[in-house]
Amino acid sequence: MKVPSEFAESLRWLLQPDAENPGPRLFALREFEGRTADDAEVVAAQRVVMENGPVPAILAAQDPEGWWVKPGAGYSPKYRGTVWSVMFLAQLGADGKDPRVRRGGDYILNRGRAPYGGFSASGTPSAQIQCLLGNLCAALLDLGFFGDPRLDAALDYMARSVTGEGIAPATEKDAPVRYYRSGNSGRRFACAANNHEACAWGAVKVMWALGKVPESARTPAMKTAIQTGADFLLGRDPAVADYPHPWAPKPSTSWFQFGYPVAYVTDLLQNLEALASLGFGGDPRLKNALDLVRSKRDAQGRWLMKYTYNGKMWADIEKKGKPSKWVTLRAVRVLSHAH
Repeated sequence: MKVPSEFAESLRWLLQPDAENPGPRLFALREFEGRTADDAEVVAAQRVVMENGPVPAILAAQDPEGWWVKPGAGYSPKYRGTVWSVMFLAQLGADGKDPRVRRGGDYILNRGRAPYGGFSASGTPSAQIQCLLGNLCAALLDLGFFGDPRLDAALDYMARSVTGEGIAPATEKDAPVRYYRSGNSGRRFACAANNHEACAWGAVKVMWALGKVPESARTPAMKTAIQTGADFLLGRDPAVADYPHPWAPKPSTSWFQFGYPVAYVTDLLQNLEALASLGFGGDPRLKNALDLVRSKRDAQGRWLMKYTYNGKMWADIEKKGKPSKWVTLRAVRVLSHAH
């Protein structure tokens, strides 16, 4: 990806070696410098990620069988259970070929899916929820599980949960495959956590995951889900984020507090990342959102960490309120796509 000259200073900062926080350099080399996986600098940067910073701290807490904290579906406890550990490993640049990382991914694929194929907070169909589906599908794709039949089944269910194809309404309790009032409660991102209205957080996660599926491998259901998601997310101004929010009088402030890593909460940057990965990065309806992102850059070409899970994860990631390489990486990514 070509980085506009206005972000040259940002890129120099991202490319600086940083043993305490090595992930942004790895991503910058791959995305902005166009380095391949076998490039000597990429290989070295990947090694540093696996030996320093948060990734080895997460792996050190893993049980030899592949789970974190306790066996099972892995959703609890937040944000140290198996679900979150696998998600964060992917977001922090862990090497998917590492045996420990593979064990974690295999464990989730074997124990974290419901009979329908989608990921579930409890392992049952009633606890399938789209933010979880999208987060885990995205993580496992990033960690190299593309083509695994177990992940294929999860991706298929995720796409059809948006389109409604082959899934009965929640009221049809004798149907072999149906929505549930306690989780994904209907087509087009309807969710119990959003009073059964379309959930934009869930939509962003689904789109983020589908953007990681090679275009040639996208099924008709995936293509329909992508268009449905784009219509929904671009149907409102992302800079305002006034998507359905029945539990509150105004949109969540989390949309406008950029941080990393990203869990079930999402922000404007991830909305833009998801849309850009699917070819919508230059859509004119994103102008206000892109201007908002650009306005948060400081004089040194850096963006601040405003939202963090520090103190809740296995390792802290940068410092809240300080310039963040992770947030800067994400901002430069979306602005470069738009350019």
